[in-house]
Amino acid sequence: MHAALSSAELAKLRRQRPYPAVSVLLPTHRRGPDNAQDPVLLRNMMAEAKERLQDDPEVSRERRIDVTEQLDRAAAEVDLAHAEEGLVLFAAPGEHQVWPISRTVPARVVLSDTFLTRNLVAAYAAEHPFWVLALSADRVSLWSGAMDRLTEVHRSSFPLTRSLADPDPEDQLQVGDVPSTFRSEHTRKFLREADTALAAVLKTDNRPLYVVGEPVALSLFDDAGMIVRGSAGTKGAVTQVPQTGLAAGPPDALWQAIRPYAEKRSQSEVAEVLAELDRARGRRTFAAGVDEIRQHAQDGRVALLAVEENYRETVRDTGEHLVPAESGERGAVDDIVDDIVERSLDTGAEVRFVPDGALAEEGGIAGTLRY
Repeated sequence: MHAALSSAELAKLRRQRPYPAVSVLLPTHRRGPDNAQDPVLLRNMMAEAKERLQDDPEVSRERRIDVTEQLDRAAAEVDLAHAEEGLVLFAAPGEHQVWPISRTVPARVVLSDTFLTRNLVAAYAAEHPFWVLALSADRVSLWSGAMDRLTEVHRSSFPLTRSLADPDPEDQLQVGDVPSTFRSEHTRKFLREADTALAAVLKTDNRPLYVVGEPVALSLFDDAGMIVRGSAGTKGAVTQVPQTGLAAGPPDALWQAIRPYAEKRSQSEVAEVLAELDRARGRRTFAAGVDEIRQHAQDGRVALLAVEENYRETVRDTGEHLVPAESGERGAVDDIVDDIVERSLDTGAEVRFVPDGALAEEGGIAGTLRY
């Protein structure tokens, strides 16, 4: 995801703008041969956006020229050589934004008085960042993870390195007939330093943690400090991954080592969301369906909002209920789910996206209520 995306930035993007605020969404690809189609799709989507502006009687000539120029500037900033799974471009009078995101998006052009930020919100909510600590006897590296991407961290003393030459070889303990580097007191001290550095990171940015290394290193690090035992607030969120030779990466190999553990954690989190919805039924604090959820979101009652990843609805508000509508129909809200998600976030709700079909009986969207 774009490095600058944050809850504060999302709030800025969600504010109302002079009409027309144009949102252009398109799926992109990280690798060939699929990425060969990305430049063609980008050109086609930009042409569609300009045609929509030209044909819209509510857009003045001055506004059309301004927004068209903003679209061109946004397109010029796109770097498809480093594309992710999706691309979102925003253009409005006097401004433009370009946001590559790590989730696929549908190809869409929307003209409104707000940007269509639902896909950015979904990516932000689904990012679930985590830390990976990779251990070896002479190097300890820290990696910031999100989705399937890892980036090495160069702060808070990381990466820590040292020479394997032991100034006190007699201090080494023997494991069989071979001196064990991980039994060295100097190695223990080195890992305690890593433990202290990690504690400083977790204090300001506490995330789930994966510790990667050979079994003896994992055991020694567990003994070295209190992080893996949960005293720093990570209890229940620390996973040990027995894998050697990854303290220097590469990131792809490190990701493949932790991937099964990360997928299991993701499945567990989805199961917990569904279980919480079931508990809410028993407490009679459960709501489902776009019409009911929209009303509760407007009233600030939603505590937990669960939405299927690709669920969307175009509706028209009759004043009492939401009724289905066609995209582009006068008075229609192109994606009411976007509005519900954003309103829920504004009122402090936790928003979680679940796989398609997980909320089939609930109509694709459900939530728990504060009262």
